[in-house]
Amino acid sequence: MDEIAEAFYLPLGDGRYTPTRATESPWEAEAQHGGPPSALLAHLAAAAGGQQPVRVSVDFYGAIPRRELQVQVSPVRPGRRIDLTEAVLTVDGRTAAVARVWSLAPGPTPPVVTPAAVPPAVPDEGTVVFPDLPDFGYQHALEWRYTAGSPEQLGAADVWTRVRIPLVAGEELTGTDRVLIAADAANGISVELPLDRWLSIPPGMTCHLTREAQGDWVHLACRTRIEANGLGLCTGTVSDATGVVGEVAQPLLVRAR
Repeated sequence: MDEIAEAFYLPLGDGRYTPTRATESPWEAEAQHGGPPSALLAHLAAAAGGQQPVRVSVDFYGAIPRRELQVQVSPVRPGRRIDLTEAVLTVDGRTAAVARVWSLAPGPTPPVVTPAAVPPAVPDEGTVVFPDLPDFGYQHALEWRYTAGSPEQLGAADVWTRVRIPLVAGEELTGTDRVLIAADAANGISVELPLDRWLSIPPGMTCHLTREAQGDWVHLACRTRIEANGLGLCTGTVSDATGVVGEVAQPLLVRAR
């Protein structure tokens, strides 16, 4: 992109949003990458609950068109300490993605707190995360800096990400926004087969979080495992500069193009 978009989404009122080119998928120019809509659904669901999102489970009903969309948020299990909220994204009246967000109320510090491993420092040099794919908006809306592996080689990789624009125009990014915008890229970061010959399709994404990520940078340590039956699983550890904040998982349908 010659210029960074104002935000991933422009609000139109009444739960309607226009996705910008920053949401553009590498696989289809008129579709969205899974990261921004996952973050949007969780953002709106968490705003309704008012607690700490601890599990975000997103189901994709297919490619999400890069057209005006609407989100409807509904309480499923309201509660002062434990809350479950659902957010449904529709395009042209058809359901394109559904997120369910469990949120918990933080409380007093317990007598045992597990130490969190701190990831390597953010490298000085950035890169393009998918150099062999046609140019697409999503990869330019984030900065990518590898601490293990590289975009030129297949297999496990670790990368710092920094979101460069707001999720919704006029609103500040939260730490959870930053995590979820990046998290759905985990399977692409750790891809095990050449992208020009193989598809690894995630029908959904689940992210577990224990706290809000702090700071601008989010680190993903990603691994993909492929089984003999043509199915796979991508997992990733999510950290900020002070340590681990959660885990992401994506089931994969692996097929030759």
